[in-house]
Amino acid sequence: MSHVLAIDQGTSATKCILVDDTGRIVAKASSPLGEAYPEPGWVEQDVNLIWESVQIAVRDCLSQRPDVSVAAVGLSTQRESALVWNSKDSSPATPLLSWQDRRTVDIMDSMIVEGLGEWVFETSGLPLDPMFSALKIKWLLDRLDSDRVASKSGKYVVGTIDSWLIAKLGGKNTIEVGNASRTQLLNVSTASWDEELLRVFNIPRELLPRIVPSIGLHADAGGLHPSLRGVPVASVMADSHSALYAHGVRDVGSVKATMGTGSSVMGLARDGAKRLNGLCLTIGWDAGSGPKLAHEGNIRSAGATLRWAADLFGMDPESAVTESEQTSVGDLFIVPGFSGLGAPYWDAKAVGLISGMTLSTDRKQILAGALDSIAHQVADVATAMEGGGDMVQRLLLDGGPSRNPALRQKISTYISRPVVHCTDAELSALGVAHLAGVQVGVWNEQSLQQLSRAQVVTDVPIYSKVDVDRHRSNWALAVARSRLQSAQTSS
Repeated sequence: MSHVLAIDQGTSATKCILVDDTGRIVAKASSPLGEAYPEPGWVEQDVNLIWESVQIAVRDCLSQRPDVSVAAVGLSTQRESALVWNSKDSSPATPLLSWQDRRTVDIMDSMIVEGLGEWVFETSGLPLDPMFSALKIKWLLDRLDSDRVASKSGKYVVGTIDSWLIAKLGGKNTIEVGNASRTQLLNVSTASWDEELLRVFNIPRELLPRIVPSIGLHADAGGLHPSLRGVPVASVMADSHSALYAHGVRDVGSVKATMGTGSSVMGLARDGAKRLNGLCLTIGWDAGSGPKLAHEGNIRSAGATLRWAADLFGMDPESAVTESEQTSVGDLFIVPGFSGLGAPYWDAKAVGLISGMTLSTDRKQILAGALDSIAHQVADVATAMEGGGDMVQRLLLDGGPSRNPALRQKISTYISRPVVHCTDAELSALGVAHLAGVQVGVWNEQSLQQLSRAQVVTDVPIYSKVDVDRHRSNWALAVARSRLQSAQTSS
């Protein structure tokens, strides 16, 4: 029986799974990670600790099934986080700036004042925002190599975490195309580095890895564990893209929402598609037949909102969610603009806000509002996706918060269609496992589609359309209030 090992290198942990040829997970392990917050709004990670966590997760996973041999390894990674490393030995020259890091807001503001915002969005498919890698890389280089002389000499390499991990394994300096599309340095129409974007961000071309497909022989996995010598790292994908692939989505119309700290709502786009208002146009993957475009809405705070609400009252998140189900949210709205708002607003200056409080507002209602905010944000992105003319026929949910039936019901109510919850807990790892297995012949596309997927369908609850429309309108008003400061500033 053939087995595939898949690694999901995330923000808070590195997970590893072992999958047999029926698609069943037969072993799993996890190694937790922390973050550093040197200043308000700054979020960093030590990549050497990430490397250790990857090795620990692989070791612990393989130790559960020492009797099996591994045919291929897949690698799924957190997106947008970026660092600079030394080309000679792959040692880090900088910390990893997390996708959550906000230290580049001032650089963003100056570029917007210069009138570059719309052009950058059109060219890269991504709004000018601190979340993406380009601003992070510029900030790092301004301090590491201000005149860019060392960068142009080949001393350094810059990239996302997938690039660095492949380099650590002795692979060439490469970056998977889906991850490359999240740097904001790639022309989304040509799937190649864009010279004008590089000029605007002052990032020398010599620094950048070569763009490669998601499938292929990326590196030898021997550096992860002695038993993996000679085993190929046969697939690489960004975590959210890998989850979409694991859902079995191959056509336009099926959209997934992965929920964690934030949320990624993503669906494939038609060839040659243009970006939709407020959404990213990104590259999902290249499984050997060319890059597949995808529309995506990035929600900054999903599970993070639940954790905030739980911490506010000294509760654990599970108890907070249970208590939130004991009351109606009524006309209370929580807009979680803790670090601005993502899609479809992309307002870095929006603030967090609780709207509609009265003297009778209690803890249960605030907890319910936190849960409700996730559903509203997912519905906002789904509505924006339908602005391109393609209906969201299926909404597939995964990730920790999606396990909650009340949340699934709220989402179904607000988008007026059933939602499908995938109960497989490791979709980001499963996607690259599937693609790596295709590379080495464990599966083909047809047999992948036949693999069993654990799913639960939530039907649309019966509510008055008038009541739902009123609630959604009041949510929109609360969002407008959270953005009032930035609106006044720009007027």
